Amino acid sequence: MIAVINYGAGNLPNVVRALQRVGAKLTITDDPHVIRSAHAVVLPGVGATADTMASLRQLGIADVLPEVIAAGTPFLGICVGMQVLLSASEEFGPHPCLDIVRGTVRRLPDSAGKIPQIGWNQLRIMPNFSDHPLFVGIPNGADVYFVHSYYCDVTEETIVAARTEYGIAFPSVIIRNRLAAVQFHPEKSGDYGLRLLANFVTWSNASPARG
Repeated sequence: MIAVINYGAGNLPNVVRALQRVGAKLTITDDPHVIRSAHAVVLPGVGATADTMASLRQLGIADVLPEVIAAGTPFLGICVGMQVLLSASEEFGPHPCLDIVRGTVRRLPDSAGKIPQIGWNQLRIMPNFSDHPLFVGIPNGADVYFVHSYYCDVTEETIVAARTEYGIAFPSVIIRNRLAAVQFHPEKSGDYGLRLLANFVTWSNASPARG
């Protein structure tokens, strides 16, 4: 059973529908105990990192996520669900995040043009991740849908699985062990977005037992 975390994210219904469309067995929950025992975890997100962190802390989920990720539970963060994994964010003033992935959430540069980036853009898959299970059936250069003003400036270059150009070549997918996160919205990204979600379901089912 995949636990889809409900902390009030606006894209939760669309993420749930997309996962159900690819055959995922899931539960929608804000219960830390359910999240801790889940086979896999999905963290949706839209909006600001500070608001998301406040909600996760209030629900007791902020303490659980580092634990389940360290235990090897397959995890997928989406948009702000990716950003809160980092050490800190500069959005609306510096503040700490989950510190699961080293780095800082920073504003897209003015040279990008219109901010936020809203619309389709390409994934440039890194060569060492080209055969990763999450990218099965997703070609290099695939168009996916973004809505964001901030990006993840990660310290660990080796976890960057794909980049996207928008004023800067920012990480659009990160993967480390059983943790994966995407800056774009797979639930809005057509066939390739659904394929990535289906790949996550398959990948999570193939994960070795925790312990």
